[in-house]
Amino acid sequence: MLGDIVGKIGRKGVTEALPKLKKKYKPDLVIANAENLAHGKGITEKTLQEMMDAGVDFFTSGNHIWSNKAEVDKILGENELPIIRPANYPPDVLGAGHKIVEVGVYKVLIVNLMGRVFFRENFDCPFRKLKEILEEYKNEKLSAVIVDLHAEATSEKNSLPRYFDGKVSAVFGTHTHVQTSDEQILEKGTAFITDVGMVGLKNSSLGVDLDNVIKNFLDQTPQAHEIPEHGTCQIDGVFAIIEPETSLATKIERIKLDVEV
Repeated sequence: MLGDIVGKIGRKGVTEALPKLKKKYKPDLVIANAENLAHGKGITEKTLQEMMDAGVDFFTSGNHIWSNKAEVDKILGENELPIIRPANYPPDVLGAGHKIVEVGVYKVLIVNLMGRVFFRENFDCPFRKLKEILEEYKNEKLSAVIVDLHAEATSEKNSLPRYFDGKVSAVFGTHTHVQTSDEQILEKGTAFITDVGMVGLKNSSLGVDLDNVIKNFLDQTPQAHEIPEHGTCQIDGVFAIIEPETSLATKIERIKLDVEV
């Protein structure tokens, strides 16, 4: 799984790095968080297709997916592209919050959730929502259950995987764009990392050009977020191995490298 892909430089970074990563790790499934795909906020069909052409199989997202609203409504409404939005939005919101992906003879359930701490929106409880989703699939033979927990608070991102330890294969945190160094396999076999990180401009503030961000901190006035298209792109991600017979993880490894684009 790749962390949040931020803007054009992030997309270029994926195009440059992913073929080499696939050659090294030989993954059966490549997932990426796409909520910042189109110039830092939101998605478009064109940018999703660009990443699919680069080798990404499936996309999760987060609260920023609703930028470019007309296009995202079309994408989620048609439900044809391999992307999900967080499952704990209210029930009538467009799109799916979980999907089964067939990987050869195996069925992999991918779930997207939003955390609730430090967000202005009133999301449904991610703990109860995941429990509800697992109950929905209790009679399905699943080889893996992979969860993207898109959240701010490290406490929330540490608690949910431990609550579901042994019931899901992996919980990968996203959203903060800062990769954490706590990757581990929990006691009952769930792979976990607080945050996968990002794919975006390295010398930046979370993928955004520093000048306007610093000006915002100094002056406390709104500034436009600028995302350069060239430079050093950091590639953050994780590689996990999941045993299909038990649907539990046997390995998790952080990925972190730089490419010039």
